[in-house]
Amino acid sequence: MQMARVDVVTRTLPPDDAPEVNPWDTDRFWTVPNVLSVIRLIGVPVFLWLALGPRADGWAVAVLAVAGLTDWLDGRVARRWHQVSRIGQMLDPVADRLYIFTTVIALTLRDVIPLWLVVLLIARDVCMACLVPALRTRGFTSLPVHFVGKAATFCLLYSFPLVLLGHLGTGGWTTCRVLGWAFAVWGTALYWWAFFLYLVQTIRIVRTMPPIDSRGEHS
Repeated sequence: MQMARVDVVTRTLPPDDAPEVNPWDTDRFWTVPNVLSVIRLIGVPVFLWLALGPRADGWAVAVLAVAGLTDWLDGRVARRWHQVSRIGQMLDPVADRLYIFTTVIALTLRDVIPLWLVVLLIARDVCMACLVPALRTRGFTSLPVHFVGKAATFCLLYSFPLVLLGHLGTGGWTTCRVLGWAFAVWGTALYWWAFFLYLVQTIRIVRTMPPIDSRGEHS
């Protein structure tokens, strides 16, 4: 996500002073990090079927664990092997959002988590989507990912597998449930905190930068 910060920095400079920076190492789709991201995406319907069909919770958690591992690996491999790509930077957050969305929907249908939590998470993403039109008027397609947003995603992605494991029974599973809910509460709070940080960034951009014209240049 550091690459996105480079894009924002160059856009805030005057046109004549902005350095020519290409934040991408490659334009190829079939790189190792992108393959890992595709594997994560394939796991989304597999998880849904396991959680809602046979209710094989152990296997469903295993799918989430593999998704978490590939999430960690794709960024590390991309930086280490110089395979950072534009499509890779798009696939990573899309996969994260899909896993969060499908997991909360599945667990809500299973009565594992309450409906209010789903509403809070979806409402936050709707609020984020409302910022996009204002950003596009200034030539932005997205904002750099804040570390608070990364922390929120981390907490949420780890919370739901633990909550699901805690649903299996008592004893040691109770510890999983407690830890899972702790991650869920913190993750949801950080998720909304990150939104307000992005809102402040958007307001600052709109106030300090002129809108772009039909040619994509600042007027």
